[in-house]
Amino acid sequence: MTGPILLAAAIAAQAATPSKVDIVSVTGCLKEASANTWTLTAATDPVPSSANAPAAKDIPKTPPAGRNEFRLIGVSEFNLPAHKDRTVIVKGLYIKATPVSRLNITSVTDVAASCVAPK
Repeated sequence: MTGPILLAAAIAAQAATPSKVDIVSVTGCLKEASANTWTLTAATDPVPSSANAPAAKDIPKTPPAGRNEFRLIGVSEFNLPAHKDRTVIVKGLYIKATPVSRLNITSVTDVAASCVAPK
């Protein structure tokens, strides 16, 4: 009788396992929405990535523009005011949510000294 019980326990444990959160890279305009609340606007679609800052060869020469917006979390580790109103590449954990998805950031890299208009 232990076979069905073990199988049921394994199925229950599998159902309780949280889904994997992807690490992505997104390029967009860094904006301060309010005190210590940061967003990435005119942002590209998230693409799978590593948590590390991009290599110099992976930084676009011409900043791309997108239509997405992301709320940035985990911002206290980064000097975001130094990147304010600039086009940046943000890497982090992608948390899909409505109305605005979030990125728990792991790196911020400058692309351009200004922002591009959204698509």
